[in-house]
Amino acid sequence: MTVIPDASALPSWRKSSYSDNGGGGCIEVSDGRPGHVPVRDSKNPHGPALVFPADRWSAFVAAVKDGDLRA
Repeated sequence: MTVIPDASALPSWRKSSYSDNGGGGCIEVSDGRPGHVPVRDSKNPHGPALVFPADRWSAFVAAVKDGDLRA
């Protein structure tokens, strides 16, 4: 995982379908880096983004969908 200090320049940000529609817990992902998935807090578009390898992000999303991650 790497960090981009200001990810606002990356194209194609979209809100995650798993984000809270109440506005409090929203993340956005970008398709702007082939092989990688930048993720940021939608409330802070000029803030940092965490960048995950695409295969690891896919594994995380699959675990969420399967209910394998519980608080």
